[in-house]
Amino acid sequence: MKARLVLSAICFITFVILGPVLAAENQPVFHNIKRLSLDSALTMAKAAIDQCRKEGVQIAVTVLDRGGHPQAVLRDVFASDITLAISHQKAYTAMMFGSPTVELIGRFPGAYAMPKIDGVMMQQGGLPILAGGTSFGGIGVSGAPDSATDEKCAQAGIDVILDDLEMASE
Repeated sequence: MKARLVLSAICFITFVILGPVLAAENQPVFHNIKRLSLDSALTMAKAAIDQCRKEGVQIAVTVLDRGGHPQAVLRDVFASDITLAISHQKAYTAMMFGSPTVELIGRFPGAYAMPKIDGVMMQQGGLPILAGGTSFGGIGVSGAPDSATDEKCAQAGIDVILDDLEMASE
């Protein structure tokens, strides 16, 4: 009985001490992370602005990388300054939740819900940039009189490079 107790204690101590070390040995030294190129981000932003111009509106667009950092930010000539902050928040929210911002509206009710967190915007016009099972970031558009147009322009930005992203992700 005493021998079993000692053996159990030795096994437990070995597991506690060596477990993390053995697990670390199976971990890779680094991870390959796919990121948008600057040219791709600029192409997306310009396509979003071009689409909104066809709709007769001036907007701001923000393309964020997968870490939530601005990679391309453009504001058309007559878009108001506030559209810059809103487009960033929409892109950030879409990137963080991996979901179009329109799908998040009303999802978090309550006085202290998610929409109360700085930088989160539960309003249509933000889309995650997803291809081949990889998140590349988010795109947000602000400035159209209705947020459905913002989303249409954001989608135009994604559509312009989506095939290239899909093919490169394989």
